[in-house]
Amino acid sequence: MKKTIILFLTVCASAITYVSCSSNDSVVQQTDVTAVGASVAIDAANEMDISTGLLVTTPTGSTGKTTESATAGTCATITVSPTTDTYPKIFTVDFGTTGCTTNQLTRKGKLKITLSGPVTTTGSKMTIERIDYSINEIKLEGTIEYTNTTTVPTVPQWTRKVTNGKLTNVLGQVFTNSGMHTVRQTAGVDTPFLLDDNVYEMIDGSHTVTSEKGGTLTLTVQETLVKKYSCSFVSKGKLKVQGGFLNGVIDFGNNDCDNKYTYTHENGTVFELMM
Repeated sequence: MKKTIILFLTVCASAITYVSCSSNDSVVQQTDVTAVGASVAIDAANEMDISTGLLVTTPTGSTGKTTESATAGTCATITVSPTTDTYPKIFTVDFGTTGCTTNQLTRKGKLKITLSGPVTTTGSKMTIERIDYSINEIKLEGTIEYTNTTTVPTVPQWTRKVTNGKLTNVLGQVFTNSGMHTVRQTAGVDTPFLLDDNVYEMIDGSHTVTSEKGGTLTLTVQETLVKKYSCSFVSKGKLKVQGGFLNGVIDFGNNDCDNKYTYTHENGTVFELMM
């Protein structure tokens, strides 16, 4: 049995406020599945912010220099301090108080990105802090730490740690979150100044989302997640979902660059979803 639920993270501001379905299935009647949508939205936002961090901190061209002001791929204004090749280096990505829109995403506020060293160097850390920041009126708080843990030069690897994460949707519902994942790069290693051919795999880890009512949902990597830099969302892989009445699997599909995924409950009910 399949149900269709549309979240529209990138189109509709109220996308993750709730999901519903006209059905007598017990999973719909007994379970507030808002946390599933919030969890996927949180992960998608984290990926977007890391992609922005990589975009503005990656040197361009043969000079190996980063540049100030507007950067291709984002409508924000970028400033860098210091401008010399010394670290730590702080990048401020300012989307403005009224926001600016790219690819149907309106972002407001700032991302403060601190590099302890080049993100491609083992041991270096990229820390992303959100300051009065929102995506399509969905407020996001917390810190992302992206630390290079590479041991094999041909397979770059990072840990992604989220602390004090908080999502507030347009209805004022609050979801706190935290988690740790391992990410490795499987394509694009030979073109360090080009991001569009990069492919990343999230090979393990989990994150926990807690609603304001105290309900907790844990999502654990069951099958490696695949994220192409050129795609806005994860395109392949599975997450195990556990918490409250929810016990099932999120499946991101067959590596297509789209916003579709499914949630399959333990009773066999399949929900077709879109971000």
